[in-house]
Amino acid sequence: MFNKVIIVGNLTRDIELRYTPSGTAVGNTGIATTRKFKGGDGQLKEETLFVDIAFFGRTAEIANQYLRKGSKVLVEGRLKLDSWTDQNGGKRSKHSVVVENMTMLDSKGENSGYNQPNNAAPVQPSNYQQPAANTPPSSPAPTMPSSEPEIPSIDIDEDEIPF
Repeated sequence: MFNKVIIVGNLTRDIELRYTPSGTAVGNTGIATTRKFKGGDGQLKEETLFVDIAFFGRTAEIANQYLRKGSKVLVEGRLKLDSWTDQNGGKRSKHSVVVENMTMLDSKGENSGYNQPNNAAPVQPSNYQQPAANTPPSSPAPTMPSSEPEIPSIDIDEDEIPF
């Protein structure tokens, strides 16, 4: 069987972070996604879907640190049916998504509610390799005097850019 859900939308509320007795982080929130379509009468219509989502482990802690209400995010996960008995003894149920992978889609500083501290270390791409300490320096290229600062070249895969 295959149970995979992919949703792109905006968080409907801040993440509620809790910890299980064993120390596992659990973050609960909701996501809203809107679909635009033409109805049978030719009019443009809009349908918004609200889905509860749950993050676990380190993903929950990262989501809680960087995401806020309104943050745009892509979540991949599995659909889960939650069932319970309400106060009146009635059986209730709802579907939710257990997030297995998350991609933050907001531009840096845009609607994220997160301001990076001045002393924060930059995040290196996963394929970044430090040069070996005993590697001899390459022969320097001839330099021309320039009034503009030199911009270093960065070898990065486009798939690693979050926007």
